[in-house]
Amino acid sequence: MAAPPPLAAYALRLGDDSLILGQRLSEWCGHAPALEVDLSLANVALDLVGQATHFLGVAGEVEGKSRDADALAFKRDVLDFTNCLLVEQPNGDFAQTIARQFLFSHFQELLFDALTGSSEPRLAAIAAKAVKEVTYHAQLASDWVVRLGDGADESKARMSAGLDWMWRFVDELFAMDALDNTLLKQGVAIDKAQLRPAWDARIESVLADAMLSRPAQRRPVLGGREGHHSEHLGHLLSEMQFLQRAYPGAMW
Repeated sequence: MAAPPPLAAYALRLGDDSLILGQRLSEWCGHAPALEVDLSLANVALDLVGQATHFLGVAGEVEGKSRDADALAFKRDVLDFTNCLLVEQPNGDFAQTIARQFLFSHFQELLFDALTGSSEPRLAAIAAKAVKEVTYHAQLASDWVVRLGDGADESKARMSAGLDWMWRFVDELFAMDALDNTLLKQGVAIDKAQLRPAWDARIESVLADAMLSRPAQRRPVLGGREGHHSEHLGHLLSEMQFLQRAYPGAMW
C-alpha cells in the first residue's frame, strides 16, 4: 500500500494518539473507584475521541481515498495505526492509568499549544480547541499524582510503580523522524524535541509536590509511529472495532 501524503500521515498520528487513549480510558466507565472519578475519566475519553474525529477527518480528506474518520478508526488493521506506544499501554490499576495520563497529557498540552501556530489552518484550528481540553486533562492527572504520591504508603507505592511502568515509553513522544522534519520545514509540524525541557520541568515540579522520585532512565521503547506495536493494541482494536467487523457498513 502506498504511503499517505505527509500531511495525511501527520494528522493520522495525532488522531491515533487521541483515539487509542480515549478508548483505553473508556474501559474505566462503570469500573472507576468512585462515581466522580468515573465521570471525569469518561469526559476525558470523550474529549480525546472528539479530537481524534477531527484529526482523522483531515487525514481522510487529504489522502483522497473516500475514507472518513469512522473508516480510519474502525477499518484499519493494527499495523496501520501510528499512535505512540504510551497510549496503548494497559490501564492496570488506577495509579497506572493516572501515570499514563499524566505523562501524555502534559506532552499533548505543550504540543497542541505549539501546533496552534501551524501553517496548516485545519490543524491549527483543531489544536486551538483541543489545548483547552488537554490543559484540564493535565491538571486532573497532576492532582491525582500528588494525591496518591503524598498519600498512604500503598497509594505512594502504586503511583511510583505506575510511573515506572510507563516511563520507558516517554522518549518516543519527543522523537523526530523524516516525516516530522519534512513538515517542520513547511511550518506544519512541531519540533517535538524542543518541547522536552518544558515537559521535564512540569513533570519534575509535580513529582516534587507528590514526594515522588523521577523514574530511572532506561533504554527507550520505540516503534509505534512505524506501526510496530505491543500486543496490547491488537486486543484493544478487537474490542473497539468489533461491531464494524461483525456487521460491515452497519449504521445506527
